Amino acid sequence: MKTHLVDLKERAASKGELRRFAQKFGIEALVDRDSKRFQTLGLKQAHYGEAKWLELLEEEPLLLRTPLVRRGNDLSVGLDEEAWRRWTAG
Repeated sequence: MKTHLVDLKERAASKGELRRFAQKFGIEALVDRDSKRFQTLGLKQAHYGEAKWLELLEEEPLLLRTPLVRRGNDLSVGLDEEAWRRWTAG
């Protein structure tokens, strides 16, 4: 499988790309609540809507649960080895 890696610290994901993942998995699936950045920003009590989270994730890529993987129309969030196996098996 051909791969293309993007360092989110150097080039943040676009709002459109993040929206695509959020539409499939929900915005909460994209937020890494265990990340140091989440704690540093004091977001434990944050109750934002999807638009605010998308804006924040675009500005603060260290809040993202990674990896975000896209293969054509297939998407995965986090370490989803089962999905990756399905993609490479077929």
